[in-house]
Amino acid sequence: MQDSGIFWSRYAAPQRFYPLAGRLIPWFAIAAALLSLAGLVVGLGIAPTDAQQGEAYRIIFVHVPAAWMSMFIYLVMAFWAGVGLVFNARLSSMMALALAPTGALMTFIALWTGALWGKPTWGTWWVWDARLTSELILLFLYIGFLSLHAAIDDARRADRAAALLALVGVVNVPIIYFSVKWWNTLHQGASVSLSSAPTIATPMLLGMLLLALGFWMYSIAVALARLRTIILEREQHTAWVQRELRPEAGSA
Repeated sequence: MQDSGIFWSRYAAPQRFYPLAGRLIPWFAIAAALLSLAGLVVGLGIAPTDAQQGEAYRIIFVHVPAAWMSMFIYLVMAFWAGVGLVFNARLSSMMALALAPTGALMTFIALWTGALWGKPTWGTWWVWDARLTSELILLFLYIGFLSLHAAIDDARRADRAAALLALVGVVNVPIIYFSVKWWNTLHQGASVSLSSAPTIATPMLLGMLLLALGFWMYSIAVALARLRTIILEREQHTAWVQRELRPEAGSA
């Protein structure tokens, strides 16, 4: 516990986290590529054809991991935004801002692939189903978080305002997850649950889990890359950023 506390206190400063993030990005990017490739091979080439939906079901190997990540990233974003709000931690607020675009992307992918899956399965691209509607609201929350932050010139005030929005929006995540249980929705129930055994074949489950891990690694890699850019923008007037941007001047 003491070592963990020392680690976090050491890298809580943007100046110290910046080079660490740079070292971590390639590893997460490689892991993302390998896991995603393995997931696609299993999902598209090894997993059996679904008896009811045929080959059209294979869209779930992208749809389900993207939907999982859309909710997970929002919770992580809200957590870091809350930490930044309560403890006035600059790096935490920057991390929340760095996560938001990736969360919005995952939400869009979930909605888009859901429409592609819904057309042959339900006969329509979109229905105002509880699950679909709450997922669409999640996309609006991501966009609202980014728009609100961009609308305020002062970065610290923008962090606080966007954090409040993110924390209020957390209530939508359990609505998305439990919507198929709370209401009589067109969307099918969860095939993978923490409280019960999976209801799908093992290769199908493996393909989804591999792609979910791949998406997770990708999200970390791009968030860290975006975080480094945000750090440079926020700290551009400091001496260490000037040295980072002009290494030749620092060595002269």
